[in-house]
Amino acid sequence: MKVGICLPYMKPGINRKTILDWCRAIDQGPFHSLSCGERITGYTYEMRVLLSAAAAVTERVRITPSLYVLPMTDAVRAAKEIATLDVLSEGRVTVVVGVGGREKDYHAVGANFNNRFKRMDEQIAIMKRTWAGEPPFEGADEVGPRPYQDGGPPILVGAMGPKSINRVSKWADGLYGFTMNGEKELAQYFFDSADQAWEKSARKTKPYKMGGFWYSLADNGEQGLKEYVFDYLKIMGEKEARSVANSMTRFTPEAIIEAMDAIEETGCEEIFLVPATADIAEVDRLASLLGRRA
Repeated sequence: MKVGICLPYMKPGINRKTILDWCRAIDQGPFHSLSCGERITGYTYEMRVLLSAAAAVTERVRITPSLYVLPMTDAVRAAKEIATLDVLSEGRVTVVVGVGGREKDYHAVGANFNNRFKRMDEQIAIMKRTWAGEPPFEGADEVGPRPYQDGGPPILVGAMGPKSINRVSKWADGLYGFTMNGEKELAQYFFDSADQAWEKSARKTKPYKMGGFWYSLADNGEQGLKEYVFDYLKIMGEKEARSVANSMTRFTPEAIIEAMDAIEETGCEEIFLVPATADIAEVDRLASLLGRRA
């Protein structure tokens, strides 16, 4: 199972040095990929800008937007952004798309929160046509650049429910099943659902299976992890967010290895570990842990 790590895009106080140190450490470590998520409201850094910087200063790891909240943006613009990132990285992009669940983010950028699932289906078709060189309308020029990867980067989807997974099985290359605390049963549900949906859609290939969970290996990791998860989930209500945050357990080497081993048993091919802090120890200690696990 390949292992990726997310950049600390939600942490106040990070700067140029933070991002460059993280990108270089990840690229030099035992990692397969690095990622960054997309949020608008709250104290977060912009996904596209951070990943462009990462593409420029790394040579080896894959660059993974995880995920593009696609219905919040225009499909042609997204296609252009992703193709540019693919060129900058010389074909190291795997893109994860989804509809998100933060209505305030949509409102902040003037996007419509309704019918977002249907819009995403339509947007994927537009993006693929754009990457193939088809002009956006009659008489228009081609929208470049063409992606470095022929036909465009692999497209995975962050989807959870059976209806959503069935819907995306018609066009996605795989599924990103994030489990928060590394629960094997939830990961198994996601990947079994994907297998069934891909088979039902008569796909000739199996879905690529990507998982993920929150962790911390920094000093005071338990506190940092629980604070991070609470901040991330407080949009659902402080009481529920605190309950989920207090259930987090992946803040020791043993607990992280346990979760990784369990999720690998589900058929997961790649897993993203999402750190709770911007401390570079999150990268260095995870790299050492992976060496022990191997």
